[in-house]
Amino acid sequence: MINRREFCKKAMVMAGGIALPLSAFQLFDPKSLHAEKNDGNSTRWIFLVDTHKCVGCGFCVKACKSENEVPFETNASRTWVERYVVTLDGHTYIDSPKEARNGFTSTKIDQQHHGLKDVKNEDIAKGFFVPKLCNQCDKPSCVQVCPVGATFRTNDGVVLIDRKWCIGCGYCVQNCPYGARFFHPVHHVAEKCNFCYHRITKGLKTACVDACPFGARKIGNLKDLSDPVTKVIMNDRVGVLKEEYGNKPQVFYLGLSKEVR
Repeated sequence: MINRREFCKKAMVMAGGIALPLSAFQLFDPKSLHAEKNDGNSTRWIFLVDTHKCVGCGFCVKACKSENEVPFETNASRTWVERYVVTLDGHTYIDSPKEARNGFTSTKIDQQHHGLKDVKNEDIAKGFFVPKLCNQCDKPSCVQVCPVGATFRTNDGVVLIDRKWCIGCGYCVQNCPYGARFFHPVHHVAEKCNFCYHRITKGLKTACVDACPFGARKIGNLKDLSDPVTKVIMNDRVGVLKEEYGNKPQVFYLGLSKEVR
């Protein structure tokens, strides 16, 4: 069994502590959140990411690529992990080399065409990892702009893509505020995370949840008040990404820091 503390030491990927939840984040009203989903359906799939537990190992990315047949060597993925390094002078460096499918094996920050940035340990205020994926929005802009109905939302809240209908226009890719969509390198149609819909509808967990050795990713049913994920969302300080866009994302974060974009 992997020990998280030893893993972090050996990986040598960050210094300076973890991100803490900030009082500046707007907190959710659990009662109103649950009431919004009172639509007669027994299931509303939701996702929880705990940034305190993520170590940037990349196991989730590997598992997702394998499960959903996204070629491993391509720079495309349904899910990815970002590393945030915040310096004492207030600068934030962000990278996700190859979507973090191989983890973060170097302390140098990959600035893409600007090369590798070497940040000294003594200059780091904090460092942390943030997994990202499709947010399965209640008001998905991708569904609104699809001209042929290839992108649609199920009754249990998951946004899916019908490859047979997708014409590759790219409107959904351009209109996703989370950068969660891409063109499949083989099928040449729009692609994204679908919460492993083929698995969760059979009572299984998503591939990324199964692969995470530290419990940083969890999937649950908001309609079930006894669900462990629902309990966290109802009782703890959780946040969402880019709430200002009004998409009402259903991927919730514990330990979300102000530097996360």
